[in-house]
Order: sequence, then structure tokens, then C-alpha cells
Amino acid sequence: MCALCMLKHMRRTTLVLEDDIARKLKESAVMKGQTMKELVNALLRKSLIGATFPQRKFRLQWKTYRGTIQPGVRLDDRDFLFDLMDEK
Repeated sequence: MCALCMLKHMRRTTLVLEDDIARKLKESAVMKGQTMKELVNALLRKSLIGATFPQRKFRLQWKTYRGTIQPGVRLDDRDFLFDLMDEK
């Protein structure tokens, strides 16, 4: 896309930012190697449009414990188990 064509699809605007927000934006842009414009556009796009960005994939880590069945508990009777859990 040519530069003039891109300008037709971009809008220049002025944002008045609180000092602490502007400072955090600038720090974040420097750390990510982006311009303030790129960072603000990405943050707004993510917030308003719901664009997805690559995220770490969640991995569930199972924790298992060795146990025993309590006396009087019948695992084959669902209604009995629900009644037992409701008592506590």
C-alpha cells in the first residue's frame, strides 16, 4: 500500500494523557522497541476491537494425592454421595 493511500485511512488526533500514564506508555514503548503511536494503536485495538495477540499457552498441572475411601461411603451411589456432601 502506498504512503498516500495509508494516510487516507489514518486519522491524526491529540490525546491529553496524565503524566504517570504517559510515562508508563513511553517506558513500555521503549522496552518493546515500538513507537508510542504503534503501542497506543495496539493497546486500543486490543481493548476496543478485541484483537488477539500471541499469549503463552495455558498448561494445567495436575496434583494428585493418594487417599482412601472413608468408611460408609458408596462411590457407586450418586444420590448417596450428594446427600453426604450436603450434610457438611
